[in-house]
Amino acid sequence: METIIFEKSEHYARIVFNRPPVNVMNIEMMQAVNKFLEGLHNQDHVKLIIFSSAGKYFSAGVDMADHAPQKVFELLEAFHGIFLNLRELARPTIAAVNGPALGAGCELATFCDLVVATENAKFGQPEIRVGVFPPIAAIVFPHLLGKKKTMELILTGDTIGAQEALTLGLVNRVVASDKLDAAVDELVKRIIVNSGSVLQLTKRALVAGEGLNFQDAVKKVQDIYLNHLMPLEDTSEGLKAFLEMRSPVWKDK
Repeated sequence: METIIFEKSEHYARIVFNRPPVNVMNIEMMQAVNKFLEGLHNQDHVKLIIFSSAGKYFSAGVDMADHAPQKVFELLEAFHGIFLNLRELARPTIAAVNGPALGAGCELATFCDLVVATENAKFGQPEIRVGVFPPIAAIVFPHLLGKKKTMELILTGDTIGAQEALTLGLVNRVVASDKLDAAVDELVKRIIVNSGSVLQLTKRALVAGEGLNFQDAVKKVQDIYLNHLMPLEDTSEGLKAFLEMRSPVWKDK
């Protein structure tokens, strides 16, 4: 049985965790995810990346057998490589979370741009309870939740439910378990009708100002707008189509 299922359609790619019973990720699985993501760099027709899972867990985190001192560097290199690849690809990402997303599973789900969760989903970073901390959550959570809530969740290792995650802004919407696929499909359709190239640059602009003061952030975003967005064929087509009162025909260029 494949521990990860990779799927590609005309406009999006999907990564499905399939390692029962709780979809823990080992080094081999993470390296496979990185290889798949690296293969998307020149595939402009892929506008969106979806992470989902088989079974009752999204993911309970990393395989502790690979967290041994002699393997932990390789583990972190593979795990952090996923986030670096996602940032470099600049494709919008969706996490479809059915059941608990804990530890590394929580980091991956909440790093995604959009999160659709079922009512039985749970989120938590329990690493502190085994004597470590979650590196990606330590970086990302302060921006998502603010310092106080980040400190509370990471220092206690508490797990929260889907509704609280929604209130905190970790999740975009909560649906019944049997509605998850339909809710994700509906969101995908609303995104992929847009130009793939414009989607990528928009995502780059949304993250370009992170950690910068406002003046420097404006310069970064303005550079993306003027020097990368405006020369696109799709930008010209979109503006022309608006003036001509018709639907644009995207070339994803």
